[in-house]
Formats: sequence, structure tokens, C-alpha cells
Amino acid sequence: MGGVGKTTLLNHINNELGRRRNNFDIVIWATVSKNHTVEKVQGEIGGKIGYSDQRWKQKSYDEKATDILAVLSKKKFVLLLDDIWERVDLVKVGIPIPRQGHGSKLIFTTRSLDVCGQMEAPKKIMVDCLAPEKAWELFQIKVGEETLDSHPQIRRLAKEVAEECKGLPLALITIGRAMSSKKTPEQWEYARRFLRRSVAYHVLPGMRKEVYPLLKFSYDSLPDDKLKSCFLYCALFPEDFLITKCELIDYWIAEGFLDEYNSICDRNEGHNIICTLLGLCLLEEVDVEQVKMHDVIRDMALWIANEIGREKYVVETSAQLTEKPEIENWGMIKRLSLMNNEIRSLRGAPDCPDLQTLFLERNYLQSMRIGEYFFQNMVSLTVLNLSGNLYFTDLPVGISNLVSLQCLNISGTSTNELPMELSSLSKLKCLNLDRTVYLKTIPEKLMYSFPRLQVFRMGNTGYLTIREMEGNISFSGLECLERLKYLNALTITICCDSALEGFLRSPHLQGCTEGLYIDQPEYDSLFLLKTLFLPPMKRLQYLSLELASLEEVKIEWEKEGREIQTLDDLQTSMIASERNFNNLWTVNIQDCPNLKDIRWIIFAPNLRNLCVSYCSGMEEIISEGGVATMTGDLILLEKLQNLILSSLPELKSIHRFAQSFPCLDVIKIVSCPKLRKIPLSSNSAKGRRIIIRGEQQWWNELEWEDESTRDTFLPSFQIC
Repeated sequence: MGGVGKTTLLNHINNELGRRRNNFDIVIWATVSKNHTVEKVQGEIGGKIGYSDQRWKQKSYDEKATDILAVLSKKKFVLLLDDIWERVDLVKVGIPIPRQGHGSKLIFTTRSLDVCGQMEAPKKIMVDCLAPEKAWELFQIKVGEETLDSHPQIRRLAKEVAEECKGLPLALITIGRAMSSKKTPEQWEYARRFLRRSVAYHVLPGMRKEVYPLLKFSYDSLPDDKLKSCFLYCALFPEDFLITKCELIDYWIAEGFLDEYNSICDRNEGHNIICTLLGLCLLEEVDVEQVKMHDVIRDMALWIANEIGREKYVVETSAQLTEKPEIENWGMIKRLSLMNNEIRSLRGAPDCPDLQTLFLERNYLQSMRIGEYFFQNMVSLTVLNLSGNLYFTDLPVGISNLVSLQCLNISGTSTNELPMELSSLSKLKCLNLDRTVYLKTIPEKLMYSFPRLQVFRMGNTGYLTIREMEGNISFSGLECLERLKYLNALTITICCDSALEGFLRSPHLQGCTEGLYIDQPEYDSLFLLKTLFLPPMKRLQYLSLELASLEEVKIEWEKEGREIQTLDDLQTSMIASERNFNNLWTVNIQDCPNLKDIRWIIFAPNLRNLCVSYCSGMEEIISEGGVATMTGDLILLEKLQNLILSSLPELKSIHRFAQSFPCLDVIKIVSCPKLRKIPLSSNSAKGRRIIIRGEQQWWNELEWEDESTRDTFLPSFQIC
């Protein structure tokens, strides 16, 4: 990202090459910057190799390229190009492309991963923010010992201020300089408090003058207003908040940032935008499902939205508010985020006709304490996020007045029913009911009131499930979901055989399912299913199975008698993407006492998280019969990051052959007394530290492939 120290590192390389004896004939530095021209780069290089007179400057760029090439092709050179924003055509400039064995080197800095690809860089080095101890060292240098020692409290406060910079060198330097003359605890406390509230640019002019303008170059490089709006939207979430990609895309769809009604293309567009923001270091990837925004980048985004852009963002997150904030002019607000507070009631009728986005996630809201007229003057409200309010049991009647609403998120609340009054929300595109464990009723007619619905989430909903049984639930579900012609993202909970059969007969529902929960309620015998034939759902990301009757899981084409017989069959089937679960990232299997193995997971090549628990009959993960006997040379589960095995009393094997596991971070094994081996060799870690958690006795009795493997993983063990 901007301000992380790329130019400083390049300067260091340049200086070291100048000081040390080396084998290079010439070292050339050129700053490229945004909107560069070939002539500008040629001018910087030409001056270093003796072409700087007026006559040469008047030559065409083709003539200059010939001159530069004539000189550099005879020399072993190091070319340092700083701040590249787009591909530099080396041939047009006249730079001979460094080849293996020639000895010349080209090093460049950029904020964009795409540029690395365009420049065909064989090696890319991510420049990360400083670790906390290094950040504190830099901050102390910039503040100065005199100031730090001027009062007993200042060093402690200074450390807290430094932490707010989250390791970004430019912010540490700028704020450190700005605070170097502040010698009272009150001044430091003031700075610390405002930095935490994301309005540092009001307090410290250096941020506004030096840090944000530099970071803003990344924002300015975004190709269109759509990407810029999507980026600014991420600033509505609290500091260090883990933003779920799918939920973020839901909001972007509702806000109209993405193409409308274009099958799944709008969701693909959303993922592409996230990749673009990641590639420019405007977002940071946490894992395959989540991203976050660096605090200083977030502050810069709020600065852009409020001081440069035409949008008015009010973001009071994690501010310990117990009621809505005092805002002088509600009418100016376009987006309001009050996430992570302690708000219990919402009174009055704020006049905010332009308000489009209202985030009230993770407060202490109670339905009865939301005033009848609170939503009355929010005629433009498009996104309403009430998720995570645990005391929220009923939807306020006033929500039915939000006729412009396109996204309603009440996930993780205690809502027990959806009233028919919501039928007025005919523009609704996204309805998120995930983790509404007390929700019992959705009137069937209500679902027919949402003809534009694109996203419907009801994963892990507890009482509310898709059942085709008369008298149990008022929402039969499948038929009305089938009629939603724009539906392109579905998270669904299924709790009986007939509903599962109906789902497996529906290519439309399978094609848009991102999360599938097949769940047998406690003390309920609605499932008699023994063999589950999973169709290859290309968009499935999360699968949860909890079935007492289940004995076997197979992929659908095995149903046709085309079971794997040879290694060629296995490799062919894995290569055929239409037979795979390429987007399946997380599998959770629990309380399936009759299930013996889950060998089918080899058809999920991008699986990141696997959790198997309370399956008393589980003997193997990938069975030794059939598949495992022929996979010695085939890398399986190569994207796996977390493996959790718990309460599996009969488990004897994970996999017969040791695997490389290039991405594995954690193995947790608890109450698996018969598991004596884990499929690791001394080469499995490949420079990574894999954490292995388990009971001490289990660890003591573990059998290893060889002594070298045991020694490799001995430091990895943690008692749990």
C-alpha cells in the first residue's frame, strides 16, 4: 500500500550499491509515477548515461530508445524504477530486457499486483507494514526522547497513539513529527482519542497534508466511479472489522453499484472488484471468505467521502454510544454507520430524506424501544443492517414504510417472525436471515411480495427450515424460491427427506446455492436418508451436515455407476471442473454417527476448512479403500488451512500417504484416541510452522514416519 516504505527500501538498495563494490557497470534510478510518458522515463535514464544536452532532448523517442539501447546493451546494469502505476514498455524506452545469465537487474516498486503481472516480474515481494515493536521504535525516533520523557504518562500514551497507526511507516513518521512538540498528557490523550474515532485529519494537519494525499493516489487510480464507491463503502465497518465478502457484495448489489439482474455475473463482478482492491492494497485479505481495511486507509476513505467527495458519511462505530448521536444536520447524511455500540433505543423521527445506508449492527436494540416514526422520514433508505442485535425479537412496524429498501439484514437476531406488513418492500433484493435461531414463521404470501429478490440467506436458522410437511411450518419454501427468477445467491437450511429431494431436483436452486445446511433437528426423525448423492454445485462455499441416519456421501455421477476404479479415473474427474466443488471452502460435519469416511472431499480442491466432530462411527477421513490406495503421488487438500477433528472415538486414519499441505496452519485433534498417525512428513511444512493442538497423552503416543518428521513438528505442539 502507499506509505509502507517501498521507495525507502529502493533508496536503501541504491545507496548500498553505491557504497559497496559490485559487479555492475552502472546503477540507474528513475521515478516513473502516475501518468508517465516514454519521454519522461527516457529523460531520467538518459541523464544517468551521458545524454542530457539540449540536442539529445529534441530527438524523437525512437531515436532516444536507439541511443539508450546502444549504451545499456554493452553494460551490466541495475535499473531501479520507482512508483510504477502501469506497464512500462521497456522496448520503447530502449531498455534491454534483463535475461537469465546476463547479470543485469530490473527492480521496480508498485502498489498494484496487476502491474507485476504486466511487467512479467519473475519475483514479487510484498512490502508489509511494520511489526508492532519496529513500529514503536520508529515512532520513538520521530517523537524524540525529550518529549517522551517530559511527563511520566506520555510514553504510555505515545505507545497507544503509535498502535493506532497499525504499522504504516508514513503515518508513524507523520504523526510522530506532529506530536514531537506535545509535552502534556492532555495533548496526547486528545490525539489518542480522536485517532480512535477516525477523525485524525481534524486533529493532526500532517495526516491531511501528507498521509492522505499520498494514499489517495491508489484511490485515484481506480478506473471508474463504481470501484471508487465500492471502496468507500468499506469504511462504514468498524476498525479491524472482518468483512465477509459475500455480505459486502450483497450490499453493493442493493446499493446499485453492480449490474442489475444479470444472473450471477453481478456477483462475479463483485468478487472481481474485491480482487482489484486487494491488488492495489486498498483492502487486505484475511482468508478466502473475509477482508479487512487498514485503519489508516479507512481514515483516508472517510476523509475522501466527507471532504472531497459529494457523499456525507457519518461513522460512529465502537464509540460506546447508548443512543443515537447528536447530529446537527440529518438532511445531509447519505450513509450512517453506528455499528458496535450499546444503543438500546431509537426515538424521534430524524429528517434524513437522502439517507441510503443505515448500519445498526451489534447494538443492544429492542424492537419495542424503536419509535413508531423513527423510519418515517427515511424515504430513500436502501440498506438497513440490524444484524447481531441479540435482543431484537420483532421487526418494528415502521420498517414497512421503507418502500425504497433493497437490503434487509436481520441475521443473528432473536426475530421470531416476519410480519405480512413487510409486503410493502416490493423492491427488496437481499434478505438475510442467517442465524435467526428463533425465527419460526415466514408467511408464504410474503415471499411472493419480493419478485426482485436476488439474495436470500437462511443458513443455520434453527426452527425455520425448508420442510415440505403440512402443519409444521407456514413457509414450505421450495416452490416460492423456485419462482424467484432473479435469485442468484442462496443460503439454505433443509431438515427433511422430501425437502432435500425437492432441492436436489432443482437445477435453479442448486446453481445459486452458496451455503447448504442439511440439519436433523434434535429429537426429530424427519430424515431417513442413508446415502446422500451430492450434485456438483459450482457456487457452493459452505456445507454443513448433521444427520443421524447418514451412512455415506457420494458425488452425483457415482449414482450412475461411474465409480472411481483407477488413478486415471480420479485424475480425470478432478480435472473436469464441472465434476468438482471448486468453490467449496468450508465443510462442517457433526453428529453423523453412521458415517464411516468422507472421501468425497477430494473433489473440493480449494477446501480451506474441514471440521468433523461427534461422528462416533467415523473410521477414516479419506478412506483406504478405493481412492486412498492410489493417491500416493497425487497432492490432496493442498489448499487446506484448518483441520479440526473432535470426538471421533473410532478414527484411525486421516489419509494413508503423507501430504505436503502447503497452506496448512492448524491441526486440532481432540478425543480421537485411536488416531496414531497424522499424514505429515518432514517436507510437509516447507518453511511454514504448522500448529498442532491436542491432548498431551495423544501427542506422546503419536507415531511418526521417521525421526526427522518428529523433530520437525516437535515445536509445533500446543496442549488444548
